Amino acid sequence: MTRRPPQDPSDEHGTRSALRDPVGPQNRSVYVRRRLIVLLGLLAVVAAIVLMIVRPGSNSGSDPATNVDVPADVSEKPNGDAAKDPEKAGDPVACAVGALEVLAVTDQGTYGDGEFPQLSLSVKNTGKESCIADLGTAGMSFTVSSGTDDVWRSTDCQVDPESLPVVLKAGEVLESEPVAWDRTRSSTETCEIERDPVVAGGASYHLTVTAGGGESAETAQFLLY
Repeated sequence: MTRRPPQDPSDEHGTRSALRDPVGPQNRSVYVRRRLIVLLGLLAVVAAIVLMIVRPGSNSGSDPATNVDVPADVSEKPNGDAAKDPEKAGDPVACAVGALEVLAVTDQGTYGDGEFPQLSLSVKNTGKESCIADLGTAGMSFTVSSGTDDVWRSTDCQVDPESLPVVLKAGEVLESEPVAWDRTRSSTETCEIERDPVVAGGASYHLTVTAGGGESAETAQFLLY
């Protein structure tokens, strides 16, 4: 009987490819590794299921964080010191008379015929703290005198005087709006009648003012022609 020559490893029929796993019984360690891989996979699945059941925010019956009760001993309002209005703390008080420096002011020293003196005043807070002074028409006055004679007073025929509380900072100076004097004599009985002009021709007059309870220490002198 003629023997068949052995097959060439390169023959495509009945040959084993180098890319395939060998056929036949496997080593015991291979089976052990496969079982361990399957077991680890099952444990991972079980762990994932447990985490889904107990994770925060799940439907496990627990209240969400927004429903946590506030302890009864925690107040919703600040304590007494914190509840105070910071703007009201240390509010200025009324200016002491000695803390106000009041000056009489005129726009000119000499006035010709037909010129009306413009009378005003300035107030300075000489204290070390801010204070409040009434610098409205109810809290100030202008008096024009000649010698001992009070010729004209701004309060004689004043209408609807108003208060104007003003906060003066330490060292601050404020000036009033000027008041025009029509060069006539005033009194509480001459408010509704025409008044005669005062003496001019170089006559000397003095202005005294008050404001916030303080009075000018010196007068402002001026001449009328």
